[in-house]
Amino acid sequence: MGEVIFPNTVPPFFPSYVNVAPPPDASTYEHRLAGLRAHNRWLADFCSEFPERRAGIGQIFVNDLDDTLEDLQFIKEQGLRGGVLLPAVPPDAVWLKQLNDPYYDRLWAACQDLELVVNSHSGPGSPQYAPVPSSALIQVMEFDVFAHRQLLFMILGGVFERFPRLQFVMTEQGASWIPPMLARMDAMLERVRTTGAMGELRFSSEHVLPRSATEYFQSNVHIGVSQPSRADVATIDVLGSGFFMWGSDYPHDEGTAPFTREHLRQVFWDRPPEVVRELVGGNAARLYGFDLDALAPLAARVGPRVDEVATPLDRLPDNPNEALLRNAAVA
Repeated sequence: MGEVIFPNTVPPFFPSYVNVAPPPDASTYEHRLAGLRAHNRWLADFCSEFPERRAGIGQIFVNDLDDTLEDLQFIKEQGLRGGVLLPAVPPDAVWLKQLNDPYYDRLWAACQDLELVVNSHSGPGSPQYAPVPSSALIQVMEFDVFAHRQLLFMILGGVFERFPRLQFVMTEQGASWIPPMLARMDAMLERVRTTGAMGELRFSSEHVLPRSATEYFQSNVHIGVSQPSRADVATIDVLGSGFFMWGSDYPHDEGTAPFTREHLRQVFWDRPPEVVRELVGGNAARLYGFDLDALAPLAARVGPRVDEVATPLDRLPDNPNEALLRNAAVA
């Protein structure tokens, strides 16, 4: 079957793996860029072995947009159908502009014109923390806080208004938080549009967006929901099913393997088969350009079958923790 491959390694000259490495500054940019480009070349080679099954996501930096546009062209020419991984900009990375700055319009325009999906991932974007033990716990709790900010930048920054064909994906941060955040943004934008004020705050015409946050979300945003909960799946009752893309998060320890079938039964058993097909494959296939006919023989051999997913989970697997530990050791 097919897989969207996110970078999850430590490229040459990186201080740590890509999801938590801080953005380079002037002193490290040259070496970090060389390492990033080496990884993009490797990923292109890796995906070319099974192009119908692998949609790799290329990496970019945003320190120098001339370099960024060059890397976008490489990603497109090498057939990395997964698009690009957008590096988050932590609030204390003062040498970089925040993502709602019109400075990045060249980036958005290029991604739109090249039809490259822009992907974001939970984890990046955290500021530096105090070097004390509790900081690790605080950072874990705040991973999603800084990941969610990117949706605010893209919608409230008017990116989707200026670039209506740009497609933006947020991954590994659930989905149940989205309806309440969109509702808050919708109310704020409506109030700004109709009254120009919120309490003592005053807003001018430059703050007014012609559409609601929910409308921008439904036309431009997709969510890659790794190991979703029932609450995550329930968001399709509010927003429709077109935005939702199930993910296993393989081979991470917190992923669904080796209990993917059980997980699918647990969260999707009461959904119509045609909806489940969209959630677990169809939506991602359309967005990332997978040929479902080419993948059909492998899917028929591997499964799961429709009747399997439609069977409610009535008990947990035997010794699940032991199996998870074995899986982690293999991975």
